[in-house]
Amino acid sequence: MSKISEKRLDYRIEGLDCAEEVAALRKTVGALPGVSRLDFDILNAKMRVELDPEVTTEQDVHSAVRRAGLRAFPWKPICDSAVCPVEESAWRRHGRLVMCAASGVLLLAAAITHALLAGNFVSSLLPAAGTESHAVPLAPLLLYLLAVFTGIWYVAPKAWLSLKNLRPDMNLLMVIAVVGAAFIGQWLEAATVTFLFALALLLESWSVGRARRAISALMELAPLTARCIGADGAVEVKQVEQVKPGTTVEVRPGERVPLDGVVVRGTTTINQAPITGESAPVPKAAGSEVFAGTINNEGAFEFDVTKAAYDTTLARIIRLVEDAQSRRAASEQWVEKFARYYTPTVVALAVLVAIIPPLAFNALWVTWLYQALVLLVIACPCALVIATPVSIVAGLTSAARAGVLIKGGAYLEAPAHLRVVAFDKTGTLTYGKPQVQQVVPLNGHTTAELLARAAALETHSAHPLAVAIVQRAETEGVTPLRAEEFHAIEGKGAEALIDGRPFWIGSHRFMHEKGGETPQFHNMALQLEGAGHSVVAVGNDRHVCGLISVSDGVRDQAHEAISGLKAAGIRRVVMLTGDHEQTAQVVADQTGIDEHRANLLPEDKVSAIEKLVESYGQVAMVGDGVNDAPAMAVSTLGIAMGAAGTDAAIETADIALMSDDLMKLPWLVRHSRATLRTIKQNIWFALAVKAVFMALAVTGLATLWMAIAADTGVSLLVIFNSLRLLKRRVS
Repeated sequence: MSKISEKRLDYRIEGLDCAEEVAALRKTVGALPGVSRLDFDILNAKMRVELDPEVTTEQDVHSAVRRAGLRAFPWKPICDSAVCPVEESAWRRHGRLVMCAASGVLLLAAAITHALLAGNFVSSLLPAAGTESHAVPLAPLLLYLLAVFTGIWYVAPKAWLSLKNLRPDMNLLMVIAVVGAAFIGQWLEAATVTFLFALALLLESWSVGRARRAISALMELAPLTARCIGADGAVEVKQVEQVKPGTTVEVRPGERVPLDGVVVRGTTTINQAPITGESAPVPKAAGSEVFAGTINNEGAFEFDVTKAAYDTTLARIIRLVEDAQSRRAASEQWVEKFARYYTPTVVALAVLVAIIPPLAFNALWVTWLYQALVLLVIACPCALVIATPVSIVAGLTSAARAGVLIKGGAYLEAPAHLRVVAFDKTGTLTYGKPQVQQVVPLNGHTTAELLARAAALETHSAHPLAVAIVQRAETEGVTPLRAEEFHAIEGKGAEALIDGRPFWIGSHRFMHEKGGETPQFHNMALQLEGAGHSVVAVGNDRHVCGLISVSDGVRDQAHEAISGLKAAGIRRVVMLTGDHEQTAQVVADQTGIDEHRANLLPEDKVSAIEKLVESYGQVAMVGDGVNDAPAMAVSTLGIAMGAAGTDAAIETADIALMSDDLMKLPWLVRHSRATLRTIKQNIWFALAVKAVFMALAVTGLATLWMAIAADTGVSLLVIFNSLRLLKRRVS
């Protein structure tokens, strides 16, 4: 099938709650001849189909979903501007609560009625497990039946689907247990088990909804309207999807930024935490980028829109977080495979428990049928199936809140196994732009005098070194002098008149040509160059006024971040750069890098990563997401720095750090390990509890009450344990 001819369709599947429905849909929809790929997001009840429309139509997909016992509705993730919440009926939102509450009320009414009519509550309502029950009067019997009917309302259709497809699941196990309890006269237990199971599913739905709402909260970050300024200065409020790039938008103090853009007027500070995870407000002035969903603080400003609403950084983040849920982690795949064999095995074991004692040891049939029902209840794999995806989504959402965009469960698990982290230098360990490092005035000049003359000469130049010197003068509050008759000397420097006197600026070589260099100045220049700095000399017609060293500064948190990675268990930290050896050595010394490799071309970086992967296995490459894309591709995990506003970085990397905060790297490793630890805790706790109660059931010591309490308790505990991941923040 040609990729060009493929079509991607997204659906909301009503009733898609667990892996069993996924299995049924894979059997029906996945079997269609034109389908090349099928992905599911259980938490959002979403199915994605990639198919050849010339072979399989949308109607074929709908028919296949109906054959699986479910219903499909078109998914509407984009409302031209942002992700839209799916509109649901009142019954869809509250039906489960209504039926569960009805089951509970009817159960209470049945128990009270039964007790009043029987006269002896203990002997009539609570006979010994596995013994004959007293006949239940008609009135409480009808109430018990209604309690079972309302409690099993959402379970029975799935149980029937499970039976029809010969794929026993927890719903079928529960229905068998309830019917069996009623068959042997345990009406109170049958109704109670039904109500408690409905209550457990209701609480699980609420718990899962917390993780879903955490992601949905991203959708509400960007306002729905924007205050647009027309050519005549008139202000008009428009829906964000109607605002085109190039439009000027006004944002007032306290408001959220509605779209991505560039500031054209005004100054302020903006809380970018929703996008980048930065805790401190970021200053904004003319030329600064702003992002949809961020919060303006004290100043009003205007900005020109650069991206349509559907293409903002926030909209892309939401889409990628949604897509990430379909990229299943290894632990999720393991649990699915386990449940596939676990459920039929338990059914077979229950059958053996029911028939072997009566046949082999002449035990009571009713007693061991009861124990078989207990075994079926406790064996429900609900906790195993739901807890892992909840952990993954909670982990992904927590990371997104912290400004770390992870593209799937597999990539969320990967940092936990890393042994080596390789860094690009420029723009990753360093700021990516030259900065003045030292100002050395000579021959009686002051720092302010030297910067004033240097800025006067460099104001006319767009060279990165010149820009760095002018910016340093501005930072120091130094006003550049006026330069006249400016003349650039290609490859060397520039000359001009300042206050009628000739001044020059240029390289170490230019200083030597001008004849003002002394052995002392020469040694100073060599020391600065040995530290990896570029030396700029300033002089006049009489002497050298001073030296200014410029280099790409190391990020403030680089050393702390690398120390944090080592403390987190990363065995080796490597720097790969195209810069010369001296500069690489200086940066390595300042940051605590274990190993550095200099003078590398892009293909050399690829070779270096391949050798690291061969030697250590799990290697991450951290870069800008564009120039380092080839090296990222061959690494175990590609991580892009400062991806906010950079389309290529978000699309290229497996993980994108939305800001330039290197401290998020050790946090990412710890967060990944915390997620894996939570998943393992959930799985082993669920299996251990089930093993204990299965042993009790096999030995005849367990009751249905104990089984349902254990099953419900385990399911809720592992879910709440998973939701703790939502509270993790970058420390």
